[in-house]
Amino acid sequence: MSASTGATAPRPRGGLLRQRDFRLLWAGETASRFGSNITGVAMPLVAVVTLDASTFWVSALAAAAWLPWLLVGLPAGAWVDRLPRRPLMLVCNLGSLVLLASVPAAAWLDALTMTQLLVVALLTGLANVFFSIAYRVYLPSVVEREDLAEANARLQGSESAAQLAGLGGGGMLAGLFGAVSGLLVDAATFLVSTLCLLGIRRSEPRPETSAAPRALRQDVRDGLRYTVRDPYLRVLTTYGTVTNLLLTGYQALLTVFLVRDLGVGAAAVGWLLAGASVGGLLGAVVAGALSRRFGSARGMLLCKFATAPFGLLVPLAQPGWRVVLLALGGGILALGVVSANVVQGTFRQQYCPPHLLGRITASMSVANFGAIPVGSLLGGALGATLGVRPALWLLTGGLAVSSALLLAGPLRAHRDLPTEPPTPPEVQDRPVGALGRS
Repeated sequence: MSASTGATAPRPRGGLLRQRDFRLLWAGETASRFGSNITGVAMPLVAVVTLDASTFWVSALAAAAWLPWLLVGLPAGAWVDRLPRRPLMLVCNLGSLVLLASVPAAAWLDALTMTQLLVVALLTGLANVFFSIAYRVYLPSVVEREDLAEANARLQGSESAAQLAGLGGGGMLAGLFGAVSGLLVDAATFLVSTLCLLGIRRSEPRPETSAAPRALRQDVRDGLRYTVRDPYLRVLTTYGTVTNLLLTGYQALLTVFLVRDLGVGAAAVGWLLAGASVGGLLGAVVAGALSRRFGSARGMLLCKFATAPFGLLVPLAQPGWRVVLLALGGGILALGVVSANVVQGTFRQQYCPPHLLGRITASMSVANFGAIPVGSLLGGALGATLGVRPALWLLTGGLAVSSALLLAGPLRAHRDLPTEPPTPPEVQDRPVGALGRS
């Protein structure tokens, strides 16, 4: 699909960094990710240090941010396919700004409670559902099809860099000014993201609609049917669901593990968690080279099988210098995750029919991200029942063997992922319905 209707403008020399609209989208998303990672450190620290929450409630807080994927993820994909994406993203940004700013305000008034933290996590998670789907569908209207691989690599790379700076900065802010200060910084980054989106000049193609209104549930069913029937999308969705369940299970325990088992201070927590972002940044850099050298399918398989076992370094961490094993294991895991995300993001944007992209993205995301609250609660339950370190052994052990799931589909038989379906399902030729019954 061309990124815009009508005549295609000449592509600037020098790659995507010479394109103003992409620079704005990139800058806004990077700022937002930076703030979100500050919150990723600050929110559980507020619960642990300020409110003295238990291990289970810290895990429940992590789960609340992802629960909306299970509740509204599928209809959100259908709505994204029906609505202009940029206005929707702006509304999500502004809503998140207000919600996050309410936490430091309540803390300064000595009125902050665990209930408010859970509500803020749930509602900002709801905004994130719509923004994340809209953002992935919006990208092909900002850059040309042949630039999608570079765009996804740059966005994933800056996301990892923002994670490195955000997690480290979140711990530093917590140490200097208190944990709630990080949430105020995150609110400010949503303002930056909003201003960047407003500055994009390129017109977004109008969503395709059918002549007669269709039920929302039918649009949702079309996206699900396409995802389940396609062999590539099906295996990638299954693998992503299982690995997210295990990844978030162990990640939900990390703050408690660092503070209570390893005796790490609040400022150092962020930097140790940020160690994983170095691996993510490297994964974004090497994704293109791996795809060119081995093919997109084989390169992704090689990277996943080589990196997953290193998660077993996490539960080996001990007080003192061996605490770095946690950062090293998380970093190598992140290398595999991010490199695969670059390949899969480009594959989905090129492979899926444009008018179904929102619903297919939502179908995959509901399965993948819907596993996150379950994984967070699973991690909390295992940590409370078995102890934090035994739970980490169990979860990272599952990650070490999870890559075998990718061999269940057609990936192992091909060098490269396809750029279009071999036999389009029947729903491909049906545009999304106009706004109608739900």
